[in-house]
Amino acid sequence: MSWPTGYGRRVLAEVDSTNAEAARLAPTLQGPEWILALRQTQGRGRRGRAWTDPQGNFAGTLVLRPDGPPDQVALLSFVAALSLFDACVAVTGRPEVFALKWPNDVLLNGGKLAGILLESTGSAGGVTHLAIGIGVN
Repeated sequence: MSWPTGYGRRVLAEVDSTNAEAARLAPTLQGPEWILALRQTQGRGRRGRAWTDPQGNFAGTLVLRPDGPPDQVALLSFVAALSLFDACVAVTGRPEVFALKWPNDVLLNGGKLAGILLESTGSAGGVTHLAIGIGVN
């Protein structure tokens, strides 16, 4: 499978947080871009909670310039969770072991496997850039 047309990709050996890197880069990006880290040292979850990210785990952020009002853009959290759930099922062939926990977690056998964190920048009631951070342990 090839990389999707129109999407940039940066793979970093180490970064504090892929969402923090997304915030730093967003104003310079020309289109949607994935920021992936082989090692993330200061990952975070909702409400500023620390996200432990041992080496070998997935840490990535998709940066978009979404259209629509903020309440509609926020729905992309659910889209990301459903997509990650579907990817886990596709890779393993085991739908019965995965579940979604509202609003942004994917569970494996009842334990947290992955979390999704949306962060945005904007002005005048709109969203300029959206970072969809995904961490999979």
